[in-house]
Amino acid sequence: MTGGQERLSARLDEVTVAMESLTAMLDHQELDLGQMLQAVCEHVVGVVAGADMASITLVRDGVAETVASTDQRAVNFDREQYRIGDGPCLRAAETGAPVRVGVGAVADQWPQFASAADELGVASFLAAPLTVDGDMSGAMNLFGFGEHGFSDLEVKILELYTATVVFGLRSARRYFDAQELVAQLNRALETRSVIDQAKGILMAAHRITAEEAFQRLVKRSQDGNRKLYDVAAEFVAAVSSFT
Repeated sequence: MTGGQERLSARLDEVTVAMESLTAMLDHQELDLGQMLQAVCEHVVGVVAGADMASITLVRDGVAETVASTDQRAVNFDREQYRIGDGPCLRAAETGAPVRVGVGAVADQWPQFASAADELGVASFLAAPLTVDGDMSGAMNLFGFGEHGFSDLEVKILELYTATVVFGLRSARRYFDAQELVAQLNRALETRSVIDQAKGILMAAHRITAEEAFQRLVKRSQDGNRKLYDVAAEFVAAVSSFT
């Protein structure tokens, strides 16, 4: 094995170890999404050659924000892009393709960033897209102080990390969606319970059927232009106050 092959093998081993660590975090029952995203940023700076800073941009409902970073300077550069509405990370998020540019190309494509890049001392940029779902996209952003522009290999390595981030974000969305579904079901059960209580009181007091009791509640709801649950809850509370 040549020296170059040995170095490549060692780097791939580093990536493998990092992936195993991140996968273990994803397998944890109580996933801390913020902690996972921060860990990805720190891992990728340690593995991708020439990466001195990293950040993760998420775009939700057209609003971009930095949700993890290894350096406040990376956050500042991200915010400059958000302010202007364009730049490497936003371009990657919008097009779904990696954006790899040196400081010269940045000055040509986004002259607004030339001074910001100069102030930060950043000469190379690499952004890989994060495609989560129709409501959420983003990019993982790397910043290098050297004028290397990042190699094809570094792009591929970063894409391995973005796959992990996307998986984590999708898992989190499913988890929170499931929580919301449970909350909705609980609210539905609570609503049904209160309405059933009101029906039972009406049935006992007026010797009517369940359907007739329900229709009385519906009529009161329509007459007052109020939700059926609110009418039933008020009725049950009023009766309870006299018992």
